[in-house]
Formats: sequence, structure tokens, C-alpha cells
Amino acid sequence: MNQDTFSAFYSAHVADVWRFARRRTDSPTEADDITAEAFAVAWRRRSEVPAGEGRLWLFGVARNVLANHRRGHERRDRLHLRLATVDPTPSSYEPVPPPDNEVWVALSGLSDDDQELLLLRAWDELSISEIATLLQISAANVSSRLYKARAKLRAQLQRRESRATGHEPSESHAEGSTTHDGF
Repeated sequence: MNQDTFSAFYSAHVADVWRFARRRTDSPTEADDITAEAFAVAWRRRSEVPAGEGRLWLFGVARNVLANHRRGHERRDRLHLRLATVDPTPSSYEPVPPPDNEVWVALSGLSDDDQELLLLRAWDELSISEIATLLQISAANVSSRLYKARAKLRAQLQRRESRATGHEPSESHAEGSTTHDGF
């Protein structure tokens, strides 16, 4: 892939990769960094970009970049914790208010893997086979895991609704319910 071809490749996919990164980061600046790093990797590995599946390949690269960033953040957090326990300095933190949207609250109660599956499907509108390619697992495994993740999300939403109303959901309500926001 020469520079002109890569420029066209970049232009065609930069917005999708940035949105992919933004949905998984705390700030637009972090999404910018993830996107830039993903395309730096793509440039270095441009001979490996599969024809016709460049977007999906980039999502895989961005996913790996995000994982590396998270590991880096976790290492820094552990270091900060160690330093804070050695010589703690007085500080106060404002509590973070809980999210207002029930779906996001329920989603946060799921495992990281379940969240990722649901978000790849709903946010990024990836097909089962695209998710399977991205995660390097079978489509049947994705389908099964996605079904279970949706059931867990439904259960989380129903528990929250039950607590809010003081009622237990009936069997027919539990089986016939659907999730919100495309999950």
C-alpha cells in the first residue's frame, strides 16, 4: 500500500475508528490518541491490511491499542496507590454521580466481555461474523455469548425496575421483555 492508497484508506476509516475509540474512552483526547496510534500501527503494517476488510482490521488494531492503554493506566494506578500508601497526602474527592440512564447502569453491572459484545453489536453495528473475526472466535460462540449477555442485561434491567417499583417481575414479563438502545 503506497502513501496515496494509505491516505485514501485513512480518509475512509478515520471517523469510524475514532467513534470506536471514543465510545470506549473517557475523553475525546483519549480517542484521538487511540485513533492516531491505531493508524500508526496500520501504516507500519500496511502490507498486512486485508483487502476488503480494512475497517474491521482497524477495529482489531484499535482494540489492541485500547487494551495496551488500559494496561498502562492500570500500572500507573497501581503505582499511584503504592506511592499513596507509602506517604499518603491529604486529599478529598468529589463522588461521581451515578449515570442517569438505566441501560448504562445495568450494562455496567455486566462483565467486561459481555459489555464488549453488546457494544460491538449495538454501537459499532458489527455483524456476528465481524465480531467473530475481531475477537478471533467462532460465529457460533459469538452468537451464544451475545444471547447470554442480552439475557443478563435484561435481568439487570428487570432487577433495577423491580427495586424501583417494589414489585417482582412476573414470568411472562421476564420472558417477553426486550432491551433498550439496540442491545
